[in-house]
Amino acid sequence: MATQRAVLFTPERDFAGSLLAEREVAPRANVIAQEAAALLEGCAIHVYVHDEESTPAWSVKATVGDISVEASADAAMLAQLAKTPEPLLFSAASLVREHYAHIDVRRTIASVAYVPILLDEVLLGAIEAISFDRELEKEDLAELEQLTNLSALALATAIAYENERNSNLDSITRLTQLYDVEKVFNSTLQMSELMPTICHKVRELVNTQAVNLYMVGEDDLVLMTSDGEDPTVQLEQPAGEIISDLGEKGEAIAIDESDSRLARRNGEVEEGKIFALMAAPIVHEDALVAVLECVNKEDGTAFDEDDLFFLNMMCQTAAGALHNASLMEAEKKIEILQTLVEVSNEITSTLNLDRVLQTVVNGPQRIMAYDRAAVALETKGKLQLKAVSGMMQIVPSDPAMRSLREMLEFSQQYDKPLFVVAHGDTVEADREETRARFYQYFLESNARGWYSVPLSDDQGRLGVMSFESTNPDFLSDAQFEFINVLASQATVALRNASLYEEVPLIGMLEPIIQKKKQFLAMETGRRTATLAAAAAAVLFLIFMPLPMRVSGDATVSPQASSDIQAEVDGVVRNVYVHEGDHVSKGTLLADMNDWDYRAALASATAKRDSAYAAMNRALASNDGTEAGIQRAQAEYWASETKRAADRLEHTAFRSPIDGVVATPHIETLTGKKLEAGDNFAKVINTSNATIDVAVEESDLPLLATGDKAVVKLDGFPLRRFVGKVNIVSPTSQPMQDKRVYFARVDIPNSEGLIRPGMSGISKLSVGWKPAGYVLFRNIGMWIWGKLWTWFGW
Repeated sequence: MATQRAVLFTPERDFAGSLLAEREVAPRANVIAQEAAALLEGCAIHVYVHDEESTPAWSVKATVGDISVEASADAAMLAQLAKTPEPLLFSAASLVREHYAHIDVRRTIASVAYVPILLDEVLLGAIEAISFDRELEKEDLAELEQLTNLSALALATAIAYENERNSNLDSITRLTQLYDVEKVFNSTLQMSELMPTICHKVRELVNTQAVNLYMVGEDDLVLMTSDGEDPTVQLEQPAGEIISDLGEKGEAIAIDESDSRLARRNGEVEEGKIFALMAAPIVHEDALVAVLECVNKEDGTAFDEDDLFFLNMMCQTAAGALHNASLMEAEKKIEILQTLVEVSNEITSTLNLDRVLQTVVNGPQRIMAYDRAAVALETKGKLQLKAVSGMMQIVPSDPAMRSLREMLEFSQQYDKPLFVVAHGDTVEADREETRARFYQYFLESNARGWYSVPLSDDQGRLGVMSFESTNPDFLSDAQFEFINVLASQATVALRNASLYEEVPLIGMLEPIIQKKKQFLAMETGRRTATLAAAAAAVLFLIFMPLPMRVSGDATVSPQASSDIQAEVDGVVRNVYVHEGDHVSKGTLLADMNDWDYRAALASATAKRDSAYAAMNRALASNDGTEAGIQRAQAEYWASETKRAADRLEHTAFRSPIDGVVATPHIETLTGKKLEAGDNFAKVINTSNATIDVAVEESDLPLLATGDKAVVKLDGFPLRRFVGKVNIVSPTSQPMQDKRVYFARVDIPNSEGLIRPGMSGISKLSVGWKPAGYVLFRNIGMWIWGKLWTWFGW
């Protein structure tokens, strides 16, 4: 017989209090295990929780003693206890190793006992007692039964609490996922980007093998995009039987391999065949928009009601996103039509060839994201580059223009539009020759997409038009249609403008012939005098040098300035400068009250020194652990000392540049509280002034860096400011109805007279040129441009 003990080792009130002090299952199970171990001295204790819906059904929650559980699911004795929830007692003679295979033990077992934890005849768990020194008796089981009676309610409430908490966490997780889905779906209005995003996100959240998106077509649902591997479908095919039925009924479905429709869907597919399918309609304002289909959960199970509910929620979000994207697509089509009408009206309202060409290459930029457009026309059997987007003049000798003209000549071999793109290192084209030519061209030009359209009518081929971009997917279907329509209209407009350009030649020759007749009809002396005067004038124009200047509107650019900001929080103590004072780099402008920062520095320094002293004492006493701790403290306080010193240094405001204080009434800032980042003062560098001179595009070739410049400002009408051209801007800027380039002129400003925003007129000296060049350059350039336009010189 076992020695008689008290019913409980711990008084019931204390035991109940220990249980109530914990809320979760594992801590309460540990209290129960500790009490059971106190009742059965020398025994190892396991406390299990039983849940029939879990795998495994038994899970250990607390252990006392030198023992552990490996696999409770295969325990034969626990399975017996689940069938008959009554106390079980096994002696060493009746035990075999298979009975307790779930226990990892290195000692000989004398006895094993199991006592179920029941509440209203519901099995909640069990206490497992393993004895090594003696065999357990029925009295031991009776004591454990009393313990389970006291702890059953506590264990049940802990299980209910954890289930409720986990349910809340699942709900929060689903809400978070739905919020994330809504953000992702509404992050784009591009239909081509939205559909793959929907499939990818749904597959990620539902954890399926593949997700397919079907859109409503003219007669049937059509598969638009897919994410994952589904060998039973192919892109751009009509929906199958299952999706068609769903589209007609408008209700979500979840089926498994027992459904005959799924067997017909798989057909002869074996590897990767569908064993579970879930689909839901995407409906907007009672109209079916699309169907979302998920196949094969990754864990191999069938889709349940929770999965179907979650998919329905995502479909509601997808419906709004798809509707917004469709509105965006419709708006783009309207914009494309408007642009087409505007461009068509512009090119058909004029017979000016240059204007037509510029409109054709630049007009589509409102609705197309291309990098360069070009038009080349046939002239006397040769293809000549006539217009390039963003360029008013074309330099034929430019290598980029020469390469572009060669590709246009190559594209002219095609009687239909030519579309060539490069994804990675792969050039996609129908012929090997085309791939080779464009591979080299793409390397040289950095373009990744090319689309060219022949310009031809019933009178023959007129030329070719091209668009290119660094993005291979820069054209949509609607934009392809736009270009083809534009090409037809541009052909008519260019043909009419080309014919009209030939007509003015007759009008130009007629006045010349009449003047010749009048000259020949003059008397000999008068004719000789006229020739002599003309010769003198020609010699004067050729050999007489005159200074040539390029004029333009001048504007004083903003001068270099530096904003001085507070780097730490504090109150301004003293201000040492006034507005308009000249200061040098590093000059002290003001300082803040710094006693807090000085105190912080002193405190950090003292703590650093104290930590180093403690480290040295520990090293002296050969205490390596303490020395390491103190060293870490010392390094920490050393860094804090450096930070405190930096903050103290930042209480002083110093000028970062040479210049003039530009802050009004700066002295009134004394006593003002500033926070880190607040502006305190501004210092402007007035030693030099930069003046922007607007130069017309035709005068740009005359300018060079270092040219002398004379500027007269409206504020100083009687004074001339002399400087030099520092740089000529490489890009043009719009000014009124023309585009100009800016020459940056540097002018010394030691007196500080020149101030930002002043305007005036500047003359840039470009050297001495023949009088004829100086006087008639503009007229000559206009004539040359016309001749080049007419004859292609």
